Amino acid sequence: MKVKHSQCSTDSINELIQLVAYLRDPQKGCPWDIEQNHSSLIPYLLEEAHEVAHAIRSGNEKNLKEELGDLLLQIIMHAQIGHEARQFDIEDIVKAINKKLIRRHPHVFSNKKATDSKAVKKIWNAVKDSETITTNTNCPISDLLENKIRSQPALSGAMIISKKVAEEGFEWDDINGVWEKVDEEIQELKDAISKKDYSHAEKELGDVFFALVNIARWCELSIEEGLQGTNNRFLQRFSYLEKSLEGKVSDKTSSQLRDLWQDAKINT
Repeated sequence: MKVKHSQCSTDSINELIQLVAYLRDPQKGCPWDIEQNHSSLIPYLLEEAHEVAHAIRSGNEKNLKEELGDLLLQIIMHAQIGHEARQFDIEDIVKAINKKLIRRHPHVFSNKKATDSKAVKKIWNAVKDSETITTNTNCPISDLLENKIRSQPALSGAMIISKKVAEEGFEWDDINGVWEKVDEEIQELKDAISKKDYSHAEKELGDVFFALVNIARWCELSIEEGLQGTNNRFLQRFSYLEKSLEGKVSDKTSSQLRDLWQDAKINT
């Protein structure tokens, strides 16, 4: 299989690989870059991924181009660190993803059939599940999910668990049952807090979030997009409040701030 690509792009990526290698050179490189390892780069990798997502949501193509470059830099950095440790390099990374794409698209590169995206997703998940080696044959679903969520943020992991166990039949009869679970968990959270049992309250808080994840799954809502929208709206309203007070928020009473907040909700 041959696909046309830009020679300029290939040359540019090779230049980036060489630049990163030079930055990591023990004698001539940058002290900060030399000190980095896979673990120390985790915050930057996550930050750049979120910056890419923000640029996409904002519809800013210029920012998106820049942020994708920053994210690519993180990948090249990890590849260089792997190369120095004689573990893997960028070629190994690319070869691995090439093989994975072909393996997980048998409807494109083999004789499987898929007429819509739903069928594609089913094939993808089946191939992905077959690649995972479970350690406990008595609990194949639990073992599979444990592997899937280990690198995920908690809310993403909760959604993965919720979807998978529902596919296996561990599901409510209707959404009313899910709402009852939400109400139950909120009440248990209230009870724990009223008793000042904050260790238990933290567990109940997790149960509340997990119940709400199930609501999101039932209604096909994106938790990430929903919360991101809330964050943006809150900051817009708080900015309105700050401007109204010329930045002197702490000088006002709770009642005054509540009134201004209502104005902000109307005017933003």
